[in-house]
Amino acid sequence: MMKQLEADYLVIGTGAVGMAFVDTLLDESEATVIMVDNHHLPGGHWNDSYPYVRLHQPSHFYGVTSTPLGSGAIDQAGSNAGYYELASGAEVQAYFEQIMRQRFLPSGRVQYFSMSEYDGDGKFHNMMSGQEFAVQVNKRIVDSTYFKTSVPSRHVRSYAVSDDVKCIAPNELPTLAPQFDHFCILGAGKTAMDAGVWLLDNGSVADNVSWICPRQSWLINRAVTQGSLEFFKESIGGFADQMEAVAQATSVDDLFDRLEACGFMLRIDKTKRPTMFHFATISKGEVAQLQRIENVIEQGRVQEINRGGLTMQNGIQVGMPENTLYIDCTASAVDFSSTKTRPVYEPDLITIQGLRIPNPCLSGAFTAYVEARYDSDEERNRLCQPVNLPDDQTSWLKTTLGNMMNQGTWAGEPELNRWVQNNRLDGFAGVIRRADLTIPENAAIMEKLNVNVMPAIVNLQKLIAESEC
Repeated sequence: MMKQLEADYLVIGTGAVGMAFVDTLLDESEATVIMVDNHHLPGGHWNDSYPYVRLHQPSHFYGVTSTPLGSGAIDQAGSNAGYYELASGAEVQAYFEQIMRQRFLPSGRVQYFSMSEYDGDGKFHNMMSGQEFAVQVNKRIVDSTYFKTSVPSRHVRSYAVSDDVKCIAPNELPTLAPQFDHFCILGAGKTAMDAGVWLLDNGSVADNVSWICPRQSWLINRAVTQGSLEFFKESIGGFADQMEAVAQATSVDDLFDRLEACGFMLRIDKTKRPTMFHFATISKGEVAQLQRIENVIEQGRVQEINRGGLTMQNGIQVGMPENTLYIDCTASAVDFSSTKTRPVYEPDLITIQGLRIPNPCLSGAFTAYVEARYDSDEERNRLCQPVNLPDDQTSWLKTTLGNMMNQGTWAGEPELNRWVQNNRLDGFAGVIRRADLTIPENAAIMEKLNVNVMPAIVNLQKLIAESEC
């Protein structure tokens, strides 16, 4: 028999985006909420993450608005030494469980249904018992799963693997690595980079690592993501350098050359021009480790793995030593083919999308604030213009322009702008607000930033138009 429930909002997904939305909604309204997720704990894809995964960027502006993540410590050792701590996957998962158990549920306004699959039309079922539920939704359904995040342990491989070959998700690497003599990493993204760094940090010989890397990637220098006054020069100075580069660039390639020259962007192989950009953030120490891997195979994507090695989609055969462990890092964090934007606010539905890329938590919290504080969907959608995630250099231009246009719109709403500037998830607005501009170096950074913002917007529009010709 189907059980009947009632709430103001039915939130699909308890990942970072859904959790950030509900956290702010609780503070800004008296709404009741039902949250549904097919994992056994809150945290979305963090439930499926590999054991050595960490946030790309500092912990202190990730999570939900109300509750800090981490201690705000500076790492003293390792490839992130000198920068703010990066929460591990286990820490992030424990953090979201704490938010649910100690904040959401005790409020009396949130009901949480784990191990439950949403069936559409306000209905879901428990995956264990089969019990079906129908929710009377008084306001809206909230879809927090728009990005369709894919992780290696759950995605379906696009290539065949012979039975006599061991090919694993990164989750199994720490357990199985000692049993193998050679390692072959498949994938070009941050997961593949993490696997390479882990192998080298844990004693693997660089010559015993092969990397199937279909595309080289531009990377954000983690130094520019340190959101505190102590790192004003690196973070706000880095943003000012970025705006100057954008304002002065004569082409897309020239822009990325300038971003690399000022230290905002990094790349692993300086002899290759990257074609991918996914906002992967990395330290110079990690780059140095990855540069030790010389056997980088850039022959496209894999079609099949057998005992002798790999067959690429272009037919090229790539041999591998006996006793090779293949590490599948080919899952794309986001399905770029299915991320066509739609209005965030529709009569019965909120689809949380990126409003400040790459900050999904702030986007989720912002969407809830606007839902609670504004009366019409026309006004809400004006303030919440979706910004697409980039896949390459050219789409980065559109993402950057979208971020800047949204920021300009928000600045025209004094109360909303104050909320953003005081929100810990923003990371950088508070640094600018608290900066001592009597210090000449700080004043010069802010002058460079202010002088270049409008020219950067104009030049972004020009470069985008030229790239589309």
